[in-house]
Amino acid sequence: MMKRKISATILAVGMALTLAACSSATANTGNISGSSSSDSKTESNTYNNKTTDINTSLTSLTVESESSDELFSKRDLEQTPDLDDAQTITVESGKTYTISEAGTYVFTGTATDSVIRVEADKEDKVQIVLDNLSITNENFPVIYVVSADKCFVTTLDGESSLKVTGSFTSDGDTKTDAVIYSKDDLVFNGTGTLEIVSGYGNGISGKDDIKVTGGTYIIKTAKDAVEANDSILVYNGSFTINSQKDGFHSENEDDDTSGYIYLLNGTYNITAKSDAIQATSYVRIDNGEFVINAGEGIEATYVQINGGNINITASDDGINASKKSSAYSEPVIEFNGGYTVIVMGEGDTDGVDSNGSIIINDGTIDVTATVSSFDYDNSAKFNGGTIIVNGEEVDEIPQSMMGGPGGAGGFGGGRENGGFRGRW
Repeated sequence: MMKRKISATILAVGMALTLAACSSATANTGNISGSSSSDSKTESNTYNNKTTDINTSLTSLTVESESSDELFSKRDLEQTPDLDDAQTITVESGKTYTISEAGTYVFTGTATDSVIRVEADKEDKVQIVLDNLSITNENFPVIYVVSADKCFVTTLDGESSLKVTGSFTSDGDTKTDAVIYSKDDLVFNGTGTLEIVSGYGNGISGKDDIKVTGGTYIIKTAKDAVEANDSILVYNGSFTINSQKDGFHSENEDDDTSGYIYLLNGTYNITAKSDAIQATSYVRIDNGEFVINAGEGIEATYVQINGGNINITASDDGINASKKSSAYSEPVIEFNGGYTVIVMGEGDTDGVDSNGSIIINDGTIDVTATVSSFDYDNSAKFNGGTIIVNGEEVDEIPQSMMGGPGGAGGFGGGRENGGFRGRW
């Protein structure tokens, strides 16, 4: 097979600020080869399973160097890439561009049935920069990360579009079922807009961690819009999602203590047939603007709302905590701030539904429900904040089948002692 080889000297870590902070920042030679067809190669899929005490690991959000264990590195947060030594490729239809070494690679142009394939060493960091790129494939990912330490997908000003119109074909034993599919860590950042359309599969699939620190994303999928095995971490970004399955989904079938979602900032407009945000272990929201229309709004074993403006319209449960992870003794929904509005559809639905406990320490929770505003199996503690049920403020957490004042009986957790008083 004839291949075209291009070489360029690049900066492995990027911006000068990052270079100063990272002891491992050195200049490397980047290699990319373009071929007329995909070179299929089966790789062993080694998951980076983490047993994470999420309450501890998310306590500090200090931005550290690339070699740190913090949630977001300085390079993760760089929205403008250093392109001085970057390699630029204008895509052609029917070609696979294989990146074999660390580097910064700018892709531009319009093509069909073309693949950007990353097959680098496990120590290599690869940055793929999208410069008004448009690729439409029939049955294979547009970006396919077989191996790397970390792959950055960075958008420049303007709009890029990546689409797969048909059913996905596998790469050997690997079920490549997403427009962007990665076996290693993915980071999305930049200042542009990225449209992702998946006619029969997922939008973005990562078998380790997925981070988003900036950029605008318009995602329309037949399955999950964004899915990751270990975690989805969002520092910032704008998302418009229309999914026939889940919006954000994090689940590791081999480790039920993993699979968590953390949303620090951002704007989210999510329409999902199933869950808008679902994680096996933990969902934590610290801030952001949310407009959610879904079967279920937010689901995990432990759901923690610390801030943000969250508007949920749901046909099943607004927020649901169910036992999915062995990391927690019971399912919990905890409110520590923010303004959460939940509007429930008719039928057997719950606004806030915990198969364990509900804790309200602060914030405003405004639920409109014809049947059940709150439902819990164990305990309810109302320590502070505001609860509004069907337009009227109440002074306890209602229990099951409580659509609001005047509804059928039940017991609630009172503000003063977290007890059970059963007024509404």
